[in-house]
Amino acid sequence: MKKLLSVLLSLVMTGALLTGCGSPAAPAAAPAENPAETPLETPAADPVDVKVLALKGPTAMGMVKFMNDADAGTITDNRYQFSIVAAVDEVTPKLVQGGADIAAVPANLAAVLYNNTKGGVKVLAINTLGVLYIVESGNTVSSVEDLRGKTIYASGKGATPEYALNYVLAENGIDPAKDVTIEWKSEHAECVAALAASENAIAMLPQPFVTTAQTKNQGIRVALDLTKEWDKIQSGAANPSALITGVVVARTEFIKEHPEAVAAFLDHYKNSVNFVNANTEDAAALVEKYDIVPAAVAVKALPACNITFAEGSGMKDKLSGYLSVLFEQNPKSVGGTLPADEFYYSR
Repeated sequence: MKKLLSVLLSLVMTGALLTGCGSPAAPAAAPAENPAETPLETPAADPVDVKVLALKGPTAMGMVKFMNDADAGTITDNRYQFSIVAAVDEVTPKLVQGGADIAAVPANLAAVLYNNTKGGVKVLAINTLGVLYIVESGNTVSSVEDLRGKTIYASGKGATPEYALNYVLAENGIDPAKDVTIEWKSEHAECVAALAASENAIAMLPQPFVTTAQTKNQGIRVALDLTKEWDKIQSGAANPSALITGVVVARTEFIKEHPEAVAAFLDHYKNSVNFVNANTEDAAALVEKYDIVPAAVAVKALPACNITFAEGSGMKDKLSGYLSVLFEQNPKSVGGTLPADEFYYSR
């Protein structure tokens, strides 16, 4: 019992030290005659280090204004450290091992990380809706039905692109295994080469790669927006889901230790997304500044990248529905089981 009391006393003292970190506490003020004249003020939390990772592409584009303001010193509530990486393999170990606090990742990877870490991460917000498009070097496709009997070049087998394409095809009465031929390539560049090699070739490509390909081959046209096709399928649902590319996640431990920093991050991020969507040319210049894609590509690609910001119940409805679609096709795509409610952060 003495040992337990000693431990409890130590924890209380530690808490007192943490809450009193900085300058000594001021003496309590005398009660005011009219309490309404002296509203209580909550002191701002001390700045903390916030390490943020984003993948090179649409999931990083919505952050560029935030990153620029932090680098310029106009955002000072916390010490933000942004890193943009080229591959998912660079994100996962840093997030799991504490080398990053917050990360923009593919939507299904968020669920995989949650399951593999036993709740070690939570999803904060949706940052990118669908970026997949059906393109062709001809003019034969104007509806999903027009894909029947065709060959589609695509990359991303075993990942979100395959599951999204299969879902859209199946919900339109097209069997992906029988009614179309999907030739899976290892890279997007191979799909572009296939488009150039034959007339009326069809491929599935993501933005901003669609725009990059079009700058090199003006004969490539966008035939279908898979995000819009997904929305058509979901239009009658009670809680419609959405085709989602990216989300922002945070370590659960970081959320518990620094809730004010998480809230501040989300506010800055939302403002950044709003800026990017409303100021295409200025945002494109920042996209180039942070070496994501050239400004000439970004200015054309940004309106088609479906950069967004959704949190709370709206985020949960759309994301849980999307993950359910993936789970039905392959449980491993979301880590073996659908995440519990605690996966979805709400402030």
